[in-house]
Amino acid sequence: MAEIKHIVLLKFNPATTESQIVGFFKELDGLTHKIPGLNNFIGGRYSSPEGLNQGYTHGFIMSFRDAAARDGYLPHPEHERVKSGIVPHVDQIVAFDFEVQGLAQK
Repeated sequence: MAEIKHIVLLKFNPATTESQIVGFFKELDGLTHKIPGLNNFIGGRYSSPEGLNQGYTHGFIMSFRDAAARDGYLPHPEHERVKSGIVPHVDQIVAFDFEVQGLAQK
């Protein structure tokens, strides 16, 4: 069983306020109490001086107990509810998952 890291990069549209974004991130964080196997959430605004963000303004990482927990999260009604509130405010999104154990074994 390998832990899964779920990374999401977001390019919020210019009309989205910082207050709305803070609210979205609070809702995402709240999913840790509602979805089994979702161990933690962390996220924030892009802050590197490198400038390699390609316009993505925010990102977050969720840690799942294993692939089964992540697979249960994806169609979960609470995830769908939160996602439906965020997606209309996003111009672009990237989601990328990886297994932590798989990397450590190489």
